[in-house]
Amino acid sequence: MNLMERMDPDLAAGFQGFPDEGVLNFEDIEATRRMADEMMVGMTGELPPIEDVTADDQSVPVEEGVPHVPVRVYRPADRSGRLPALLWFHGGGYVFGSIDFDDRMSRQIVKAVGCMVVSVDYRLAPENPFPAPIEDCYSALKWMTEHADELGVEKTRIAVGGASAGGGLAAGLALLARDRAEVNITFQLLIYPMIDDRNNTPSSHAVTDPRLWSRDKNIFCWQAYLGQSGKGNNVSPYGAASRAVELAGLPPAYIAVGELDLFLDENIEYAQRLMQADVSTELHVYPGAFHGFDGFVPDAGISKRFTAERDQALKYALRR
Repeated sequence: MNLMERMDPDLAAGFQGFPDEGVLNFEDIEATRRMADEMMVGMTGELPPIEDVTADDQSVPVEEGVPHVPVRVYRPADRSGRLPALLWFHGGGYVFGSIDFDDRMSRQIVKAVGCMVVSVDYRLAPENPFPAPIEDCYSALKWMTEHADELGVEKTRIAVGGASAGGGLAAGLALLARDRAEVNITFQLLIYPMIDDRNNTPSSHAVTDPRLWSRDKNIFCWQAYLGQSGKGNNVSPYGAASRAVELAGLPPAYIAVGELDLFLDENIEYAQRLMQADVSTELHVYPGAFHGFDGFVPDAGISKRFTAERDQALKYALRR
């Protein structure tokens, strides 16, 4: 695939500054985590602050012997009472990323949608492979529901969402919540979700450029995340949502992915299967866009269009 020929011109202009060898080196996970955090600070540090959004750090119990999960609760400063809420999971291939990674984006959603956002700092692989991260996410969902009164959450309007690996966690959590039948989810906001560990679609083979989220990086991260549970054909759908056989009964979904994203095929297929299972689903494919385009080049016209459409979809879903 000739990425530069097919890339949106605004995105291509920003892409020119990426180092040829890329910025992520999974031979040293800790260094990669520091690099990712520094890169995010560099991309957002000079942007103007987002006013009138409060943030409160709290922690969520999981189970005895397991550290509490840090969460950050964002809400509009000028609104009181109960609000609909988005439970959000950051990206990072299941091996890096943090609450701080998506701090600005969480504030943007609060400002644009008028909802609460609870961002989850789930445990990371390979130190904590599946099912640890998804159980952290499930604990956060139960905590939101059980503490709805003190948090000011309208518990009949809770959405789950995330980008990349976070989108994979959101999709897996929707399946897990449906099957455990303890808590209800209103909506799934799946932003170029990482949901298929098999890496056998045409688009999963097409992106090999080290400057982007490439096939090699994806395979490494799936192996780190699934660990021993990823060997063989019995991978849990809670770990890789594309493995789910039955999708009926899931909440409505919004799926967005770039045309040049290696997740393109798995995301389109998942959207089709959701619709075939009578799950109301909105699918957007952004032409000339690569994985994470909105974060890397936020001022591009296509990134602004994506952000507006994402926020509008969430706003509509939470006001039903």
